[in-house]
Amino acid sequence: MTVAWQERIFNYMVDYHSQRLDALFQALADPTRRAMLRRLAEGERNVGELAGPFDMTLAAASKHIKALERAGLVRREVRGRIHVCRLDAEPLHGGFEWLRHYERFWNQRLDDLEALLRAEDQVVPAPPADAAPEPAPPPASRPQRRKPRP
Repeated sequence: MTVAWQERIFNYMVDYHSQRLDALFQALADPTRRAMLRRLAEGERNVGELAGPFDMTLAAASKHIKALERAGLVRREVRGRIHVCRLDAEPLHGGFEWLRHYERFWNQRLDDLEALLRAEDQVVPAPPADAAPEPAPPPASRPQRRKPRP
């Protein structure tokens, strides 16, 4: 849906996707959160299990998990007093699609560069018109081998 308002155009779908991508890349920018996602790819973990490998409090781990939740990468379920997290990889698809656009961009540029370099390698430079032809080098003298005598 696109709305014109006071000489500005707002496209709500673009803005929504931009916010989702921003949250996704912000979540993925931190190595601790990426490590948590790796662990969640192996299966559900509670907050204590996610915090375990890191020197951090449960509150700090919870902040990381909230960033992952904002990006849509983690779903948290409360079971009694235990908060169990699981991976939701669907938002990664949006990031992958965004990156794939630039992959096509750079692949095309690299293909163009390769074609130029190949064409350049196939062109043999012509000698200048005013240059005299180079004399042929003298034949290399080789010592002749004699047949061994019986």
